[in-house]
Amino acid sequence: MRAVHTDSTIRVYQAYPAEIADAALAAGTFAPPFKRDRMTWVKPSFLWMAYRCGYADKAGQERVLAVDISREGFHWAIGRAVLSHFDAAVHGDHATWSARVAGSPVRVQWDPERGLRHEALGHRSLQLGLRGEAVRRYVDEWVVGLTDVTPLMREVGRLVRAGETARARELLPRERVYPLEEQDISALAASR
Repeated sequence: MRAVHTDSTIRVYQAYPAEIADAALAAGTFAPPFKRDRMTWVKPSFLWMAYRCGYADKAGQERVLAVDISREGFHWAIGRAVLSHFDAAVHGDHATWSARVAGSPVRVQWDPERGLRHEALGHRSLQLGLRGEAVRRYVDEWVVGLTDVTPLMREVGRLVRAGETARARELLPRERVYPLEEQDISALAASR
């Protein structure tokens, strides 16, 4: 997994309509109309977020926020996460997986990382789905800073559409491998 990170924070991305993004930026964390009772998905990859929101062109995803959260909070989530799909090598049997899903406030999904033209790359990108206690902690404890990166997202998209991929690549955030603990790697099937 790759991400922008420091010794104390890791950056994730989310895309929202303007009313949610504006409220979050004004409050310094997520505030109504953001709904705490829904699962919220965070993505450490700028390019996966670009793929998901169409460079901020998709309806309801016109604003992209970079959310710096504490590494402590991120590791809390990873330590309680369950894969969003059954994997016999990780869970043993379907009943064990179902029980873990029912009791976990965090889902993990690994998807192919995306390139500038949204093509699938040879490594995986992490998505974390937060619900219940995880959403509460995310909003109230983990958020360290919010940045509206919509202009950057749109400019990268504009350059890609214009065929200026080298210039677009220069603008990308400098993501690097994030150090996951060995137990997290095996529990989350992170090498896949």
